[in-house]
Parts: sequence; C-alpha cells; structure tokens
Amino acid sequence: MAAKLSGPGGGKFDVEMNHDINVTPFVDVMLVLLIIFMVAAPLASVSVKVALPPANAKPQTKPPKVMYISLKANGDLYVGDNLTDIVDLTDALKLAEGPGQQDERIFIRGDENVEYGKFLEVMNTLQDNGFYSVALVGEDRSGVRK
Repeated sequence: MAAKLSGPGGGKFDVEMNHDINVTPFVDVMLVLLIIFMVAAPLASVSVKVALPPANAKPQTKPPKVMYISLKANGDLYVGDNLTDIVDLTDALKLAEGPGQQDERIFIRGDENVEYGKFLEVMNTLQDNGFYSVALVGEDRSGVRK
C-alpha cells in the first residue's frame, strides 16, 4: 500500500484535514481542576470572622444581688457602674460584693466587638482569684418580656 504525500492529489488515499479540536482532554483537565479547587477552597480561609448568635435560653430568675462586669468594645472594663482595669478587677469585685461572697454568680456583659483575648484575660483573672461562678449575658431576642 502506498500513499502520495505531496503534489496534486486525486487518488483514493488522500487525507482530508480535520479542523475540529478534540475537547475531551480539555474537559477532563477542567473537571480535575474544579475538584481540586472545591477541596482546597475551604482550607484556604485563614481569617474567620465570628458573629456570635444571641442567646435563646429561657430567662432565669435573677438573684437578689446581681453583680455585672461589663466589657466594652474599646477595652473599658466596668464592675457595676464603676470603671476599673484588669489589675484592680478582683479588688473592685470584693468591694462591691462584700467579704466572703465569692460564691455569688458574676454576670459578664461583653460587647459583640470586644477582642477575644481581652475577654479571656478577664475570665482568667476571675478564675485565678477564686471567682468560679460566672455567667455570660446575651441579648434577649426571644420576644418574651418579663
């Protein structure tokens, strides 16, 4: 069998040019890349912003004497209505509660934009000084008012 490769043709073995692109390998590569990106995208998120949801727990009865620690977004720390700092926090609590009242529950109200490290610093200071009964206060969005 022989084929004429150059010159004017006309024989029965002339090869016609195929101008269609074979897209099957292209589609295969695109599907593999799609799977790689679908798996890798959730792992690539480094900074995760957390907006904590409001508390939906049923309101508990309040004790007769309520002690609040308020932590504002700018880092200001309050015991009741009095401004204090982290160094004087336990002294301010003991003064506000009275002697021997470390078993009383302390309610912490924190702004939703407060730094997590600042919040943990307050929690660690309370635990280091014997205040173990701590509750976190959330905004009541249940619609039930008392």
